[in-house]
Parts: sequence; structure tokens; C-alpha cells
Amino acid sequence: MDAEVVVAVDGPDDIVTARQAGRVLASELGFSLTDVTMIATAISEVARNITSYAGSGEIRFLVEERSGGKALVVEAADQGPGIEDVPRALEDGFSTSSGLGVGLPGARRLMDQLEVHSRPGHGTLVLMWKWLPPDAG
Repeated sequence: MDAEVVVAVDGPDDIVTARQAGRVLASELGFSLTDVTMIATAISEVARNITSYAGSGEIRFLVEERSGGKALVVEAADQGPGIEDVPRALEDGFSTSSGLGVGLPGARRLMDQLEVHSRPGHGTLVLMWKWLPPDAG
């Protein structure tokens, strides 16, 4: 991958756009159909969080070195209200809305790694990645 791909997330239709962009990229990188589906689902979850809690943001896709290996990295960033209690937000079933609370914990289970950086009043950055398959070019 020569350049990163960025998808603006400003509404529900952009969740589909971000999911599809991630699906295409993961396929091109040689991920299995199962991994492509997990990556796309995780992207949907973090994109839905952007539209639900921040209103708008962006999802950036790139391939880079992470802990000594190459990975497909998904960065979901917004300038929304931030997350008051990140560890609690990563617990299954916790939601500050009427949602099911599967967003961040679900995305964490679907990807190899997930980090959340957030401060109330300063937005949120979710970094998640999946290691490239051994035979990926």
C-alpha cells in the first residue's frame, strides 16, 4: 500500500463507506475471508461510535510496523466529547447510551490489538490493528 486511505465519517452512510474501504483493503492485503469480515465489522463498530457520540470524525487505514511485524492499522479519530472512563468503556455491556455496549469491546475482540486514547473534551483516537498474513506482499 503506497498511501494511507482516509474516510470522513459524518453520518450513517459513511459507516458503510468506511466498512467497504476496509473490506477492500484487507482483501487486497491477502487476509482470509474470515479476517476480512472481522476487520470490516470492527470498522463498523468504531465508525458507529463516531456518529453516535462525536457526530463526525475520520477513519484512516494504513499498513505499518507494529511491535516488529507489519499490520493493517485502522485509526478512528474524532473531536467529540471524549471518553470519561476508558477502562469502563472497554467492558462488555457498558454503554453511555441505549446501545448494547458491544462497540469497543467487540472491536477489541475482532482485531489483534486495540488502544483507546481519549480525554474528556478533547476527542478520542482508537487505534486497532490486525497482523498481515505471513504470505502478504
